[in-house]
Amino acid sequence: MMLLEIAGLRKSFGSVVAAEDLALSVAPGEALGIIGPNGAGKTTLFNLLAGGLSADGGTIRLEGRDITRAPPQARCAAGIGRTHQIPLPFEKLTVFENLLVGAIHGRRRTESEAAQACGEILARLGLLARANHPAGSLTLLERKRLELARALATAPKLLLLDEIAGGLTEAECAELVATIKEIRDSGVAIVWIEHIVHALLAVVQRLVVLSFGRKIAEGEPRAVMSSPEVHQIYMGIEA
Repeated sequence: MMLLEIAGLRKSFGSVVAAEDLALSVAPGEALGIIGPNGAGKTTLFNLLAGGLSADGGTIRLEGRDITRAPPQARCAAGIGRTHQIPLPFEKLTVFENLLVGAIHGRRRTESEAAQACGEILARLGLLARANHPAGSLTLLERKRLELARALATAPKLLLLDEIAGGLTEAECAELVATIKEIRDSGVAIVWIEHIVHALLAVVQRLVVLSFGRKIAEGEPRAVMSSPEVHQIYMGIEA
């Protein structure tokens, strides 16, 4: 059984079509990359999956269960975690407290269970030494790691990454890619939207290209990137 199945997904904002008859699937433990120009509908897709937006039509199934109309809290409890393009932690709370919020409220665990899980996640993401520091004092890379840690604190089966490598140096990006690989290899399925394509290609096993809410290509990442249609639509190069 596929972990995630999307069929006929539609969303419009007036005359602007953000998702047009989208169909996607993600297997348990798979890493899927999504690219496309600005305005292609990538973040809208994540908002539809996480429940921040309601679909105009189509279905979203997680482990065979229809969650198309489920609220965000129910989707999180069912196993969907996500990061946001711009990290917005609770700046006056400590790093540990930021994780605790997600661990307790995202998956309805007891405080002792959540505390244990949060300590393990902080160690895994190299943030243990910063656990008692205010989140507002973190560097950009540390904020990105905290954003990832907060999503992991909800114990996701499916992790949605929204341009998490943006703004990082090459060295920082390489560190983050190594961390995401470890998460993928632990069995968590990943859907990753990213403009830094070399980072994406280092992790994902399949690539989807969106343009104006439509899927225009899907397949093995390097084969997709070499497609003339992708060059024309995504890179602005004539086929």
